[in-house]
Amino acid sequence: MTAHLFAISFDAREPLRLARFWSGLLGREMVEDPQDGVLVLPGADPELRLRFVPWDQPKVVQNRMHFDLTSSSLEDQRQTVARALDLGARHADIGQGPEIDHVVLADPEGNEFDVIAPGNNFLAGCGFVGALACDGSPAVGYFWSRALGWPLVWDEGEETAIQSPNGGTKITWGGPPYMPNGGRDRVRFDLAPAAGVDWQVEVDRLLSLGATRLGTDPDGTGRLALADPDGQDFSLLMPR
Repeated sequence: MTAHLFAISFDAREPLRLARFWSGLLGREMVEDPQDGVLVLPGADPELRLRFVPWDQPKVVQNRMHFDLTSSSLEDQRQTVARALDLGARHADIGQGPEIDHVVLADPEGNEFDVIAPGNNFLAGCGFVGALACDGSPAVGYFWSRALGWPLVWDEGEETAIQSPNGGTKITWGGPPYMPNGGRDRVRFDLAPAAGVDWQVEVDRLLSLGATRLGTDPDGTGRLALADPDGQDFSLLMPR
């Protein structure tokens, strides 16, 4: 049995404001999280759930995860950028050159994301949120493939990607050079044990695959902090 990817979790100084931004940009429903924060629900299977949780520390380094949003045409790309800016996004400079054909933006709390130009074959059929692009090694791509039970759909050079057996957003790791670890990751995976699987059994399985504990017990919101083989934070939720 494998863990379930419950949500992509964002630390936020203003969770409701940030959830409203992503709800508006993606056109999805926003609801209160029963434990803490706010959820933006999937519009349809197999879209990813987003979770926004309170965290009072400012963002100081570039995130090691970001969304790649797809476009069906140049006009569609322009409209997505315009909608994001109207909702509170801004253009972001992460060192990209003038030759790129995607637009780099940041949400109201500075979390980077890209609006990809049309004609990207790798993201074809993945939906509006085409990819969650991560900084990381091939080893971490293999780890997450085993942890989630998602097949590898790309393994070339030092780049890897996985995708749910049901399709949807790809999760990619770009290989070296790697970004420096800036402390607690503001964007991370929230996992939950598969139905019928004991929580401690799932903890032990993830540790056997190469995860490490960042704490000894679940925190006050029912999450155990872990790290993948590259040191990227993730959480395992306690059963509700």
